[in-house]
Amino acid sequence: MRILISADMEGTTGATGWKDVEPGQPAFERFRRLLTRDVNAAIEGAFGGGATDVVVNEAHDGMRNILIEELDGRAELISGLHKPLVMMAGLDDCDLVFFIAYHARAGEPGVLAHTLTGDYVNVELNGEPASEARLNAVLAGRTNIPVGVVSGDDVICEEAEKLFPGVKTAVVKYAIDNFSARCVSPSVSAERIREAARLALVERETLQPHRVDPPYTARVTLREPAQASAAAMVPGVVREGPRTVAFTSDDFREVYGALEAMGTIAGTVQ
Repeated sequence: MRILISADMEGTTGATGWKDVEPGQPAFERFRRLLTRDVNAAIEGAFGGGATDVVVNEAHDGMRNILIEELDGRAELISGLHKPLVMMAGLDDCDLVFFIAYHARAGEPGVLAHTLTGDYVNVELNGEPASEARLNAVLAGRTNIPVGVVSGDDVICEEAEKLFPGVKTAVVKYAIDNFSARCVSPSVSAERIREAARLALVERETLQPHRVDPPYTARVTLREPAQASAAAMVPGVVREGPRTVAFTSDDFREVYGALEAMGTIAGTVQ
């Protein structure tokens, strides 16, 4: 049983502000240690439940956040940018995925809520709101890989429980608003994550992949019309309004790549 842990950072124990998760900020060093601790709890729980291999993929910002020197030595780490599957690098070699330190989608009252980039005001997949967790789950589901664990605030955990059959969740903080939360202690969150990971393996027969039928249409609303103009230069992207663009394909990997490309290009517009 091979586990892929996709590790974001906004859903880390105690993190409530952008400066907590931005490399170069004084608080970042503290919270990357707490992120590593959350990931270690997931690794420990996975092996406790019978996992044979665990790979951790960095999925936040520059994707060099986890302290490898403090990472559980039984796991391997995929680190760095420009990976073809970005947040889901390693997916093709796993049987089950965990989403650790994840966050709510753009427009939700969850802590540090957004979807992929701050330039995306809203992201929809086939007309339904899409968080990063949902997009990544669809990518996994197309090859019958379910989501076993989601950790983060109560908003993303509630979404996960509605969307991903059998998923185990670990709430590490309760959102008050986008930049405030009632947080549990690191020892409590570690135990919650560890037990969720263990149960996901023990009760893996109850897990079901999250599937969305093709064709897939990703529709994105950007902050500025100029960003939509730039995003529309990506082949296959259609301008639908002043700030709205869309991309359709029968292959979700193409949609996933287009979302990353559009966000990257939009982020260069000033």
